Amino acid sequence: MARILIVDDERAIRNSLKEILSLEQYEVEVAENGLQAIDFIKKMDFDAVLCDIKMPEMDGIEVLEKKNELAPDLPMIMISGHGTIDTAVESLKKGAYDYLEKPPDLNRLLVTLRNALDRSNLVQETKVLKKKISSRYTMVGESEAIRNIQEMVERVAATDARVLITGENGTGKEVVARWLHEKSGRAQGPFIEVNCAAIPSELIESELFGHEKGAFTSAIKQRKGKFEQAEGGTLFLDEIGDMSLSAQAKVLRALQENKISRVGSDKDIDVNVRVIAATNKNMKVEIAQNRFREDLYHRISVILIHVPSLNERIDDVPLLVDHFNRLICSEHGVPPRHFTPEAIHALQQIKWTGNVRELRNVVERLIILCPARVTADEVNRYARPISGSSG
Repeated sequence: MARILIVDDERAIRNSLKEILSLEQYEVEVAENGLQAIDFIKKMDFDAVLCDIKMPEMDGIEVLEKKNELAPDLPMIMISGHGTIDTAVESLKKGAYDYLEKPPDLNRLLVTLRNALDRSNLVQETKVLKKKISSRYTMVGESEAIRNIQEMVERVAATDARVLITGENGTGKEVVARWLHEKSGRAQGPFIEVNCAAIPSELIESELFGHEKGAFTSAIKQRKGKFEQAEGGTLFLDEIGDMSLSAQAKVLRALQENKISRVGSDKDIDVNVRVIAATNKNMKVEIAQNRFREDLYHRISVILIHVPSLNERIDDVPLLVDHFNRLICSEHGVPPRHFTPEAIHALQQIKWTGNVRELRNVVERLIILCPARVTADEVNRYARPISGSSG
């Protein structure tokens, strides 16, 4: 049941609104002035506020400003019998959800309140989702290599410097890229990922830059590319070492001029995008064998971050196991499993060819197959399906 706060210095209006909203199955609290309203907001959780503007001591605009400090996501609907366009505009500029004149039309009041509650629920759901996503992309570890990466991210994230992340498959290059985005001034913008190795070479340009209708046989409508989709945010070019040379030339131009053109068009489009790239290849070798443009390499590698293999930071295995144990059990809706010290030691003896990604899969397998307690015997039974994978 949603809880609504009504703020009005006129008792008749307070009681009338309370009666109406109570009949609509809302839980209602009333405040007779702005100071009392602020006290309520400090002590209780509300889903929406209906607030008069003209009140003694503290008017509705002042209540709105104070509410923004205490509960910025709490929707507030302003009501006034002395309304002017200027008053309405001022309240909306300061963050009010809507503005209604007294006496408010009952149907409009209820519709506005429902819409405000829907938006509030959406904001909360988005926060929960972002928290879940954030927990999936956490750089876990206390090894020197991980601490160095964490320090580098803290120093680099606030800038728009381009970053090239290197490392084997499964080491967590995407995690580093997301860290850089989340800690940057572009965190509120989109994070758009392109796996350059998974897209056929003949389609990569359309994927990155978009295309116009009729640009090629299957182009039945205009389409925005990843550069445009990432406007104001971050574009993550994963496995950039697999990108075709023709696409590399266009990416180089985009980075030099901050402009792109869709396939089938000669019109330039300005883009404001931070590019972070990653690869599992030795780029010096790729350049020497003419598979990667040296000028593009220098453009994308202003900052270099190397993510070590799991075998190079085996001391982080206990922390990673604990992290994946809690995360996966939460996803499955089961209590976390107990990994014995011997089980952790057995996991540390494995040569992880798939790195952190492989370890996560193994932890999930053990959680599914072991009811409560994971021992070294179970690690040896379930974690090493390929003969000769142990170290």
